[in-house]
Amino acid sequence: MAFAANKHTLSGDERNYTMMQAFEWYTPGGGNHWKWLADNAPHFADIGITAVWIPPPTKGASEDSTGYDIYDLWDLGEFPKNPDEPEKIRTKYGTRKELEETMAKLRENGIAIYIDAVLNHKMGADKPETFKVQPVAEDNREQDAGEAHDIEGWTGYTFPGRKGKYSEFQYNFNHFTAVDYDNKTGDKGIFRILGKNKHFAEDTDNENGNYDFLMGSDVDHAHSEVREDMIKWGQWLVRTFPISGFRFDAIKHFSSAFLRDFIHAMREEARKVREEQGKEKLDESEGPICFSVGEYWKDDVDTCLKYLGDFGDEQFSLFDAPLHYNFVEAGDAGNGYDLRKIFDGSIVQKRPIDAVTLVENHDTQPGQSLASPVSATFKPLAYAITLLRQDGYPCIFLGDLHGCHADGDEQPSVPPMSDLSKFIKARKHFAFGEQRDYWDHPTTVGWVRMGTEQHPDGCAVVLCVGDEEGTKRMEVGKEQAGKVYVDAIGWMPDTEVTIGEDGWAEFKSPAHSVAVWVNKEAKLLPEVTK
Repeated sequence: MAFAANKHTLSGDERNYTMMQAFEWYTPGGGNHWKWLADNAPHFADIGITAVWIPPPTKGASEDSTGYDIYDLWDLGEFPKNPDEPEKIRTKYGTRKELEETMAKLRENGIAIYIDAVLNHKMGADKPETFKVQPVAEDNREQDAGEAHDIEGWTGYTFPGRKGKYSEFQYNFNHFTAVDYDNKTGDKGIFRILGKNKHFAEDTDNENGNYDFLMGSDVDHAHSEVREDMIKWGQWLVRTFPISGFRFDAIKHFSSAFLRDFIHAMREEARKVREEQGKEKLDESEGPICFSVGEYWKDDVDTCLKYLGDFGDEQFSLFDAPLHYNFVEAGDAGNGYDLRKIFDGSIVQKRPIDAVTLVENHDTQPGQSLASPVSATFKPLAYAITLLRQDGYPCIFLGDLHGCHADGDEQPSVPPMSDLSKFIKARKHFAFGEQRDYWDHPTTVGWVRMGTEQHPDGCAVVLCVGDEEGTKRMEVGKEQAGKVYVDAIGWMPDTEVTIGEDGWAEFKSPAHSVAVWVNKEAKLLPEVTK
């Protein structure tokens, strides 16, 4: 399950697993990111990152694209797209050799690796082809919008730079369901490709009638040659690179049945590789090998839960988009928001074992079509919720940790969240054990983590959206009587809390902020505050 996602990669003592999205939309190009990530691996491991979701390592349509305009799955920065430019082999993030060196460095530092798999569409074709299409309406893809006719579409993918290495499969128009451009006329639209057994997948999101088509040349996952090549690609990754799972892009736009089959094949391959290596068979009772999480970006928990339910026995996780939108709403409402409602309609509330919680990602950051940034004032509260509570597998956004760039910037132009690394460290050292909630006030809520035998020092957390300092009376246990607690984040530097004989105390938070209280004598407190 999501909470045990790193269990098979990181053996050893009890620990809290924390994922990080290791890029943002405007991460600088130039082929330097893999090196940067390798250089920072020790730092990320030190603060408590146990897994990274890396950007698409596959070749995009252009040299410095983010990778979501996928061109060739099999090229990880090894081949030129154009044979006439043999020196141009890298992706935006670097070469395959640099990627492998980065993966080695991450694993050396105990960090698991999830590949961002873009399986919905392709872009940057090598040649156009002529074929018959049926135009359909943008807002209802089940409705025709004109007469069927021939167009010239960019659907010929021959990969001349790779020359058949790893896979000899080449795409033509038969391997797609639709395109969005007629090269002959310059017309734009959604052109459904006609032919025997050609139709949009029925097991996609039903927005716009059918949301199979998203962009570019829409891959037909019902085609046997496509299915075979994509599954072979995934198996090659599992067998060749030290990866622990996948993040799947845009899953509401392609067949959920194909995705389920793909994940099943990857897990079988991972088990086979372990057996061939002579490793002991894993206990998968708390979660299967090859962690898999999907981006089903929709603010509707019932739709998300139905999607998860349709996977049957094949465990799968989703990013908690509804929780993100609750954070946005809370930030926008300020002191008018009722914190007791923060989990309403979220995946982590309804199905916590499969929830990957997040505050921001590359699509929600400013400048994107789906931009929905959480306010800077509420963001610390949101990260406290995702990092310091029991449920959910939290995903940190690199843009919040190290700052976001604007298009073309070499240095971050959007500042990082203040002291986010301290929140991650607090999770690493103090967010253990039984959780006791004090969710009884609209503007001030709190909870206590009681600690465990291995991690005896727990924490007490208070959130406040009110205009005045918030106070919450909470119990940390009679064994803590007389001990002094301080705010590990350091936002209440002149305040100390002494635990009463009954194990209770009044814990505080600054207005519109959060405080994380821990024993002043806790051995690992300096690791958090430095």
